[in-house]
Amino acid sequence: MSNSIQTPIVYGLSAIVVFGTAYSVLYGTYLDTSNPLLTYLPHPLSDTHYFASKKNFLNVYFIKKAWGWTSAVFLFSWFTTPRPRHQGQNQGAGATRLQRLATWLLLTGIWITFTNWFFGPAILERVAAASGGECILQGPGNTHLVVPNEYCFTRSTISANSHPHLFEDFLTVNGGNFAADVVMKGVPRLRRGHDVSGHLFLLTMSILLLTEQLQASFKAGQRFWSQLHQVSVLANALLIVVWLFASATTSVYFHSPFEKLTGFALGLAAYGLTQIPFALLQSAPSIDSGKGKAQ
Repeated sequence: MSNSIQTPIVYGLSAIVVFGTAYSVLYGTYLDTSNPLLTYLPHPLSDTHYFASKKNFLNVYFIKKAWGWTSAVFLFSWFTTPRPRHQGQNQGAGATRLQRLATWLLLTGIWITFTNWFFGPAILERVAAASGGECILQGPGNTHLVVPNEYCFTRSTISANSHPHLFEDFLTVNGGNFAADVVMKGVPRLRRGHDVSGHLFLLTMSILLLTEQLQASFKAGQRFWSQLHQVSVLANALLIVVWLFASATTSVYFHSPFEKLTGFALGLAAYGLTQIPFALLQSAPSIDSGKGKAQ
């Protein structure tokens, strides 16, 4: 992480996550989203703190679509980045240009496997299940129904009509005094396990990718920017600011402290993993030249 833009921004992001998490513990502002008795309720501070509400504009229109926004801005900037004017720089610049695209492709693959699909359940879902998570359908009040994890993995909608065998014990315990098909119908979610903060995981990867592209834009030289690339650089910088602010709101209001820190660490590790092949390729020529001199 040697470039001049990425390093201070990563330090800033680290400070945001650490101090935001510490604040959430000190003042009790975070909501434990793994607790089935709390996760379906509004955040206790949602009436007085706008960003504590899951319905806030930032969460609904940006964070929940974070990789889409990141990909769009990255590709816009990548396609419009000017090529070097000096012939001797073309080969190296072309390689780093392809590396940035490869980084985006690798991170997209990581995003898919960790949050959507990995030969079945996504990796984060597997982590939650392996750490004691249970597949839970929320009922009226503080009641909830625990069902086999496969219903969470397949994101199946369940109800008393569609899956009566799942509700037999629940209706017996609750006296069968309400219409279960009306109040208990939906897609169950994994709760109680270690729910790695997917937001911080994704926001961290996004910030690192966008800062890498932003650095490439400045390295190419501002005097060579087209009007279109100027717009893309502005969009890139603004989105980084939005993601930093989103990281702050997540750190202060959501997830347990350990879940936030593991989400952040996983985002750093994922980005670092994508850089290993490039580091190995860059070191290979120097090894070969060293052997040639020895001979």
